[in-house]
Amino acid sequence: MTFLLALVGVLGVAASGPLIAAFPAVPALSMALWRNAIGTAVMAVPALVNDRRGFGRLRRREWGWSALAALSLALHFAFFMTSIRMTTVAASTALVCLQAAWIALFQSLRGTRYGWRVGLGVLLAFAGVLVITGFDIGSGTEALIGDGLALIGGVLAAAYTLAGSKARATMSTSSYTTICYGLTSVLLLAMCLLAGEPVWGFDLNGWIGILALALCSQVLGHSALNHLLSSLGPLTVSTLVLLEIPGAALLAALFLGQILPAGTVFGLAVILVGLFFVVRGQAHAQSKALAEPLTKEQGTT
Repeated sequence: MTFLLALVGVLGVAASGPLIAAFPAVPALSMALWRNAIGTAVMAVPALVNDRRGFGRLRRREWGWSALAALSLALHFAFFMTSIRMTTVAASTALVCLQAAWIALFQSLRGTRYGWRVGLGVLLAFAGVLVITGFDIGSGTEALIGDGLALIGGVLAAAYTLAGSKARATMSTSSYTTICYGLTSVLLLAMCLLAGEPVWGFDLNGWIGILALALCSQVLGHSALNHLLSSLGPLTVSTLVLLEIPGAALLAALFLGQILPAGTVFGLAVILVGLFFVVRGQAHAQSKALAEPLTKEQGTT
């Protein structure tokens, strides 16, 4: 059962990029809006059934961090989903997945000490970025702009994760996701209206794409990975998420015919290895930090 959930989770998140690229008739902002709106509707049910009064007990701090997470998530989707339409699915997904490296860099600036694994991983990940963007120079200006948008999307995903961790410290999963997804939907609706993008009136094929993205990536993919956190732990789940990079590349090749040059494949591999070192290095630093108080305590007895 665990293996099946892991497979569903990885395939769900990996399908995000290919599904966005496969339905270009629906604007990226509109698709992002409905993706979050449907996710909000699904997550609101258990939140209202199990902890309806919990929303009234939320403090200003929790609303503030949830709002910051929602703003980061809305902008992340705007940049990432637009980049998918401008560069390859594989390149955009890999560049967005650099969020783990951005988080490590941000935490290091705040004084968190990591070992050599994280440093090596960050260097490898950004070396892979240079390889991918170098090969995209030959693909034209649009592909390079798409790469840049994906990089910004990764920074925003890191901000979303950090803000969400602050909110989740004192909030239930269902309450947080309902509020965050709901606020994200409102922000994306405002973006659609300001940009003059349609939010209704799509043809049947467009609605199929919206529902497929919401159900596969938002509901099944993220829900399966969140469920596995309790049984496998955050380290294993974080490592599983890295499979989104080759998974998205494989799905895009099979269903969209996006065959990548060898140089880009090499860049993707370098990023994947780098992010693996970042994830493992962060776990090593956390376990070491937890072990230090125990060692001191034993030394005083």
